[in-house]
Amino acid sequence: MTEEVRKYYDDFAENEWNRLNNSYSRVEYASTLYLIEKYFPRTGNIIDIGSGPGRYSLELLKRGYHVSLLDLSKNELEIAKKKIEESNLKAEHYYCKSALELDFLEDEFFDGVLVMGPLYHLHGAQEREKVLKDTYRILKKGGVALISYINTWGALKASVSEFPESFEDEAHFERYIKGDLRFSSEESFTATFFTTPPLALKEVEESGFTIVSYAGAESFLSGLNIQLQNLHKYMPHVYKNYLEAAPKYCELPQYRDATEHLHIIVQK
Repeated sequence: MTEEVRKYYDDFAENEWNRLNNSYSRVEYASTLYLIEKYFPRTGNIIDIGSGPGRYSLELLKRGYHVSLLDLSKNELEIAKKKIEESNLKAEHYYCKSALELDFLEDEFFDGVLVMGPLYHLHGAQEREKVLKDTYRILKKGGVALISYINTWGALKASVSEFPESFEDEAHFERYIKGDLRFSSEESFTATFFTTPPLALKEVEESGFTIVSYAGAESFLSGLNIQLQNLHKYMPHVYKNYLEAAPKYCELPQYRDATEHLHIIVQK
């Protein structure tokens, strides 16, 4: 499964950089930076596991952190290196490895860890447990990690505009409510794993972490892709207000359980 995920990201390496530029995904981006600024230490060593093209690593470098990037896609890392160097910044390391290959990293070295992406693609509970246990191991005592899952409850809401054809089978609704979904590359853009907030929180907690908070990256704007595109086009000044407000409310319980991207803030 790792190889098919690697191939997807190698083949479509530019997609992730561009994805976070669209009017809907910019909410996810803004909320993630809000959580990093709120919970991460002010300085220190950070590793971005599943860094993709380095959007978040670049922002962390701008803030003065010492940042290493790890991703299974060589092409994604090449984009990241190019973007970082164009900004006259320098990352500590670029590791072309899977999140299942963290054994080489030193114990209790990092002040902060991002795990945003790898758990989207691991079908096996033991594989996800290995990533979480290794994240715990490499994090300093008192260090903070941001761990992300794709949330079936939020994906169900977004499906109305993004993939309604999947629900021609009525039984599919119940599957999304229960979570713990494993899709092959024939069923999704590549091999993917979706789950619910309660199941994700339990999995993270069982790996030894203390859960500090959790948030829904799309906040109260979850599922409103088409509406946000129109707002951005016809009322850009109002769109800006929504974009600034959404991160402030991404941790509210009435929103955080129903967004596509679930961010869990943990501490060792």
